[in-house]
Order: sequence, then C-alpha cells, then structure tokens
Amino acid sequence: MMKKLLSTVGIVTLALATLSACGTKDSSDTATSSAKEAKTETLTLGVMPSTDNIPLILAHEKGFDKDHGVNLKLETFKAAKDRDAAFQAGKVDGVSTDLVAIAIYQEAGMDVKITGNTYGQFDLITGDDSIQTTADLKGKDVILSKRTGTEYAVTMMLEKAGLTDADINVSEVPQVPTRLELLKNKQAQGAILPEPFATMATADGLRVLDSTKKIGINPFVMGMPADVIDQKADAIKGMYEAYNDAVDYIKEHDKSDYIQLFIDEVGFPEDLKDQITVPDYTQAEQATEADITSAFTWAKEHDLLTKDLTPKDVLSDVYFK
Repeated sequence: MMKKLLSTVGIVTLALATLSACGTKDSSDTATSSAKEAKTETLTLGVMPSTDNIPLILAHEKGFDKDHGVNLKLETFKAAKDRDAAFQAGKVDGVSTDLVAIAIYQEAGMDVKITGNTYGQFDLITGDDSIQTTADLKGKDVILSKRTGTEYAVTMMLEKAGLTDADINVSEVPQVPTRLELLKNKQAQGAILPEPFATMATADGLRVLDSTKKIGINPFVMGMPADVIDQKADAIKGMYEAYNDAVDYIKEHDKSDYIQLFIDEVGFPEDLKDQITVPDYTQAEQATEADITSAFTWAKEHDLLTKDLTPKDVLSDVYFK
C-alpha cells in the first residue's frame, strides 16, 4: 500500500513539475514575443501605385519586416505632389521617388539622402502605327511633365536614339490619367507614363517604344531625411533585410500566390491582374554614382539645381557601405 502511495505521489510530483516547466516556457515565450514587439520600430513610406512596391508589401504581409525588427507601413499616393506634401510635412519617414526630385529637395534646403534604389520604371508609349522606334518621334508631339523625372527620362531616351529635346514638340500635361486619355484619343504621338498607366495603355492596344530600364538607367530611389536616417538606422537596415527576404519569396513562388495582395494594397486595377508583369527583382542595391551625376547634371541644365552636389553628398551609408 505504502509503495503504491509513493508511486502515486511520484506521478503527481512529476506532473506538477512538467506543468510548472510548461508554464515557465509559456511565460518565457510570451516575454520573448513582447520584447520583440517592443523592439519593433515603425517605418512609414510614401509610395506611388507601382510594381516596385511588391517586395515591400510582401515583406510586411509575410512578417519578414517583424523578423528584422521593423514594422513597414506603406502610404500609397495617386499623385506625386500629394506624396511630396506628406513628405515635407513629416507624415512619412521616406518616399519612393526619383533622382530629379532628390535634387529639388536638396535645392529647397531639405537634406534628403538616398538609402537605396527602388525598382521603378517610366515607359515611353505610342498609339501611332507609323512610329516604331523612339527616333520616329522626331517632329512629333510628346506628352510629359516638365522639370520633373519624366522629362529627364524622355531626354535620356531621345539621346539614346540620336535626338535631342529640340527634335520633339513637348506638350506639358502633369496629370498622368489625362496623358493616357490624350494618347488614346490620338492627340499626341507619344507620352511618358509610370505604372499602373503603362499597363493600362498596353492593355488598350498601345505600345511601349522605350523605357528607363531598356536604355539602362535607374533614376528611382528611396529618399529619407538625414535626421530620420540617424534616428531609425536599425529600422532602415531591417527594411532592406526584409526586402531581400521578399525578393527571395517572389523568386520561389508563382505570381498567383501574391498578385492579389498587390492589387488590394496598392489599388491597381483588378481587371489588369493578368497583364501585370512582375519585374525580375534583384536584392536591394544602392543608387549608382553614374545615375546620380546624370540626373543632377540635367537638373542643373534646367535650373532646378544650383548647388554643387556630388553623389557622396546624397548617398547614405546606413545600409550600403
């Protein structure tokens, strides 16, 4: 009897010890989780509706950002002026923008640095069957927004084709949707368009003549004020690590596994789901000195920049050393 009692007591003691251990483990896990959340810093980014946002969206939705100590929050704007207004008001920590805009920020006294490239693209579109190459635009009407990254992109495309700005007739239309409508209605022979309007144009039968990627330039960058970079250095590093994880995810999965998320988050037209081309993303990279010098030279020629800025003046080493 005594032996049986001792056996029972032993079992109960073991059970209590096991429960106690489990309780300690659960408490430890909870504490670890809470500590992780406490260390997570929010980084708010102002972006335009474009496929270059896909890795950032996935980084957040898949929790890659939390894994690296950052909470990525994307604020999507339909107009660049609204994005820039939010940036200047300090409502976003950084913006997905272009090198001409960086020059303009710097000229206005904003110490905005480049933390890295983004994967954006401007497309030169036509609906005129007689125009098969960029060189065919000589003497034709081309729609763009003057003194912006779109005009810079057109200049670079014309140069590659052996033309200059003087060889085309520029029609200034800042509103991107209006550019597309004018092109569709044959009010011009060419227009420079960002996403999602480039995809909308090709879905309607218009053609891409040229693009920033085709001519080998990338004027698209992530810009952040120097003080934000100092204050949120770890979060920015975490953003790029999470971005790289998302790029790996994209390479390992079919588009159908994540494209609806992009449409829902960015507001890309639902009926264009099948037309969306996912770029061949690479791991995060820093902007090149050649791209910066080219854009800043153009900005000076167009009286947008008077300061003598070098790439080193605007490149941040927060992630890329």
